[in-house]
Amino acid sequence: MLSIGEFSRLTHLSVRTLRRFHDSGLLEPAEVDRSSGYRYYSVEQIPAAQVIQRLRELEIPAADVLQIVRSADPAARATLVSEHLRRLESQLDRTRHAVAALHRLLEPAQAELQVDVRSVPALTVAAIEATVALADVLPWYAGAMAELEAAVPARAGSAGGLYDNALFEDGRGHVLVFLPVPEPPEVGRVHPATLPPVELAVTTHVGEHDDIDVTYGRLGAWVVSNLLAVAGPVRETYLVGPRDASDPASWRTEIGWPVFQVAAR
Repeated sequence: MLSIGEFSRLTHLSVRTLRRFHDSGLLEPAEVDRSSGYRYYSVEQIPAAQVIQRLRELEIPAADVLQIVRSADPAARATLVSEHLRRLESQLDRTRHAVAALHRLLEPAQAELQVDVRSVPALTVAAIEATVALADVLPWYAGAMAELEAAVPARAGSAGGLYDNALFEDGRGHVLVFLPVPEPPEVGRVHPATLPPVELAVTTHVGEHDDIDVTYGRLGAWVVSNLLAVAGPVRETYLVGPRDASDPASWRTEIGWPVFQVAAR
């Protein structure tokens, strides 16, 4: 048997941590002296103690850790750990996005925003559309775009999307993704659509979409200062994206803000 001090040195876990594990039921000592209260551990408990510590470092709740270490089913243990890892990865993604946006917001703009006001003609497209929650836009877009590309092997321009104001204002709204094509097919969710002519104030977002909201904000401020914004969906055009280039630094997304030009610029 190992004293708690010896076990501490072998596992690199403090005596205080081992006592906490005992009190919470995560790791019972192999033996507790009734008269002195001294805790003793076996060599076989070393891997279990280290596994518990790793799980706690991942901020897995104590109740879940207890369920993991007491489970005799390896598949059940793996499922519990995998579910928590997915939650951690999602949290890391949100943190990374926030950091990228903060960097852009806190650093002075390197150059004046380049905005192009365009009259965009009507466009025939193959489309998939739905009412989507803002939190679900990315997975919905990935599935819809994969279905579009399977149905339209030869497109006549860059992919794009229309995003209604309600999506941003209410957290749920109409989204339409499209591929330009002269004769759109009708298969599955894919159907022909005609995008109406529109006047857009357009700027280009460079790189990943982690901080695309900053570009939206800068474009919106430009529109308010220079033109009259009108109701209508924002149009994104994916000139270069993940399907075109593996390097995020080369990605280019045009953001088109619907406007009404009250006077010639």
